[in-house]
Amino acid sequence: MTEEEFTEFYTHSVRRLVGQLYTMTGDLHEAQDVVQEAFERAWGHRRALDRDGAPEAWVRRTAWRLAVSRWRRARVGAQAWLRRDDAQLVPGPDPGGVDLALALRVLPSRQRICAALFYVCDLPVDQIAAETGLASGTVKTHLSRARTALAALLGEPSPSEETP
Repeated sequence: MTEEEFTEFYTHSVRRLVGQLYTMTGDLHEAQDVVQEAFERAWGHRRALDRDGAPEAWVRRTAWRLAVSRWRRARVGAQAWLRRDDAQLVPGPDPGGVDLALALRVLPSRQRICAALFYVCDLPVDQIAAETGLASGTVKTHLSRARTALAALLGEPSPSEETP
């Protein structure tokens, strides 16, 4: 991938990727940070991205992994503060008023990532399986459970309660 091709790829996909990661993480600033860092890493791997044929999937997967790593570091840091006697934790930023993003944050991480990739990114089950390293059947199970949980969280009738 040449410099011009990478610039065009960035221009056409950065907003979509930030939106997707925002839905996955529920935090716009975090989504912007991890997508930007993922693009920085992609720049160093642009020749491999050209051979891979799925540069957007590579950036999305890298950004998600960065977000997970940041959450783990934050959790360890918070635990360290709790061990201090004089520590006072400051609540994190409000993720905003988006019902879907808030509902997704309640889901277990695998359900959240599968639901976001399926409903927000419009990816087929096979591609979600390839990106997450899960079996297609496992992705379908996570999607089914996520749909049921989201229906309850968003006040919609669950798929099992709907009449044909």
